[in-house]
Amino acid sequence: MAGELNKLSDKRLRNLQGTPRQKIEFFADGAGLSAKLSKVGGISWVFTYRLVGAKLHRVTLGNYPDMSLKQARDTRDKCRSWLAEGKDPKMQFNLTMEESLKPVTVKEALVYWIDEYAMDNRANVERHKAQLERHIYPYIGNMALSDCETRYWLKCFDRIKRESPVAAGYIFQMCKQALKFCRVRRYAVSNWLDDLAIPDVGRKQRKRDRVLNDGELGQLWKFANNDELFSPYYSALLTILIVFGCRSQEARLSEWKEWDLEQWLWTVPKEHSKSGEKIIRPVPLQLREFITELNRHNKNSGYLLGVVKKSEAVSQTGRNMYKRLNHAEPWTLHDLRRSLATKLNELGIAPHVVEQLLGHTMPGVMAIYNRSQYLPEKLDALNKWIDRLEVLAGNHENVVLLSSRETA
Repeated sequence: MAGELNKLSDKRLRNLQGTPRQKIEFFADGAGLSAKLSKVGGISWVFTYRLVGAKLHRVTLGNYPDMSLKQARDTRDKCRSWLAEGKDPKMQFNLTMEESLKPVTVKEALVYWIDEYAMDNRANVERHKAQLERHIYPYIGNMALSDCETRYWLKCFDRIKRESPVAAGYIFQMCKQALKFCRVRRYAVSNWLDDLAIPDVGRKQRKRDRVLNDGELGQLWKFANNDELFSPYYSALLTILIVFGCRSQEARLSEWKEWDLEQWLWTVPKEHSKSGEKIIRPVPLQLREFITELNRHNKNSGYLLGVVKKSEAVSQTGRNMYKRLNHAEPWTLHDLRRSLATKLNELGIAPHVVEQLLGHTMPGVMAIYNRSQYLPEKLDALNKWIDRLEVLAGNHENVVLLSSRETA
């Protein structure tokens, strides 16, 4: 076999090139590779092969000297590898050339991940889109993914890091997952982010352990509907978050079709749920009048809260709410969720009921075999929770508040 390979040399090719001929001739290099000489003296590389039970086939690989002898041999070896896998080298070669001539861009790869994965599996997909539109696409979106080296990605992440290190880490993690998804599905291949971790580009989000104490919860429940402190939108949002311990996006995106006002059930659809599973919560007795009134005002809009505000705006307002109540220690809207979980456990509510109210995925085999929604237990827990909030609110008559309606 060795004697059949590499019969040609650069010296011989240079001597053959440019020499006119009476007819087209082939000069074999071995293992299917030949130099094809045209009548005018041009040289092109040809790979000849035979499929099982079929005639001989030829595929033109390129022209000499644009494609060197070494490159031609490497391409021949690739063709032989395809043939060994039962693939037609001509078809595979043409596909490879098409990808090279029109490579997948960074934006196309990230959009592919959004469309094929994130839309069905990420509740905050709109946030992902906005972040990519702002921080990635304007700078490297049109670059070929294969050419977008680590240094180009790092320029984007460093730019984000100056404003928000946590956001830089979050967007990096998202992009890294997107590229892996594209690679696994053979849509496009890029390994430029593989050796990086979040600390290389930004900072991990700190795990919070803030739980509002009884005094803070009572005060917040008492003044959630205070017109001088909160606008109608944020009053309603606060009430929903305090009572249900839901994620802010579940309330922010909630539509009236999710609310059954006869059975008094709120069904969060899987597209709004972080776990990708629907969440069913009963509406406690003490909240039904509030929901009915909210429906009267906002029904025509189609949305629970009347409008859909951007997540960034809601988060920013939520981070400043503690100031309006003169609370010494900051808290966020997500801390209300942790507070509900902690207080329900203190009230003796079974952990699995609390987890179901929060919309967490049940652990182990319970997630597979136990499909119960525990609706009676959930309703009992929420009724007891509001009773507790009413008691806490009654203990805080004399408080000093900041009137900041203008910042709502």
